[in-house]
Amino acid sequence: MLRLTAGRVGGLLSRRTVAAFSFGSARMASRGHDVTEQADMSLPMYCDRLDTPLPDRPYRETLSPADKSLKQKEKGPWNNLSKEEKLALYRMTFNMTYAEMKRPSSEWKTVLGGIFFFIGFTGLIVLWQRFYVYPPHPRTLDDEWQSMQVKRMLDMRVNPVEGFSAQWDYEKGQWK
Repeated sequence: MLRLTAGRVGGLLSRRTVAAFSFGSARMASRGHDVTEQADMSLPMYCDRLDTPLPDRPYRETLSPADKSLKQKEKGPWNNLSKEEKLALYRMTFNMTYAEMKRPSSEWKTVLGGIFFFIGFTGLIVLWQRFYVYPPHPRTLDDEWQSMQVKRMLDMRVNPVEGFSAQWDYEKGQWK
């Protein structure tokens, strides 16, 4: 077993060294699958978050000619801009408003549905086990068997000082 483990570790290490030396290609030793390139995390990123009012970069960096002319118009007085132009400028910089970020999502419905699904599925498994896996209940759990057992214990006067029989009035034939 130790030989098998050592052989597997050696095989893994040899594959890693081959992959490290052939790094120049976009397709690596990944069993025939394409490897996607990683994003450069050192560059500023855009994110909509309530605790970060100003993201590191604007939402849209590539602008159309109409957007570029609107950006030039932005440098002038803002009284000359219409409401739609101001909104377009806002959407170039930000993806969502604070109201859109604070809007509750309906994800709770999916989570609750999943929980109910798994509870129902578990109930079906328990029901199946009760009918097909577990044996039938023993006859000692029936009500008439238990009443006969109580009568037998009273007739035998089991623990008459402090126990079960001490609670029975033998003269009247009822519980005290």
